[in-house]
Amino acid sequence: MSDQQPANGNGAATPAQANGPQFTVEKIYVRDVSFESPKAPQIFNEQAQPQLNMSLNQRVQRVGENAYEVVLQITLTCTLGEGNTVYVAEVQQAGVFGLIGFEANVLDAMLGTQCPNVLYPYARQLLGELIQAGGFPPFLLQPINFDALYAEGLRQRAAQGQGESNETVGNA
Repeated sequence: MSDQQPANGNGAATPAQANGPQFTVEKIYVRDVSFESPKAPQIFNEQAQPQLNMSLNQRVQRVGENAYEVVLQITLTCTLGEGNTVYVAEVQQAGVFGLIGFEANVLDAMLGTQCPNVLYPYARQLLGELIQAGGFPPFLLQPINFDALYAEGLRQRAAQGQGESNETVGNA
């Protein structure tokens, strides 16, 4: 136990050692949102099979002693044929999470798996609403396995830096 525990974002003392690791959701919010349909209204008369491309990114930034902002960015691009853009929908769903008392490798895993798991349903709902508000049929993104994505990221990090990354993976 440490008598020098810093205060958390709410100003209260953090009894992390006495109670074990703690994970809290401090705030969930939309950081940025965008919807474009550059060929509307003509695109509504097209009959071709649309192609959907999804881009998924995540950013983590420390915003306090035990607080982290995680931003989950999802971009959906729908096209018809060769480069004929139907719509582009982008959401940056963010949250501030309190993580106290976690070892470094567990903290990294929490930020890479649990935080996006909390944010994804909000981003998924907002994207569906944007697409429908744009005049297109309702669209619901399928669930994403962030644990598998995180594990793949660890494998890629290990392949890039054989030395210390392998030691980190071995301790996980």
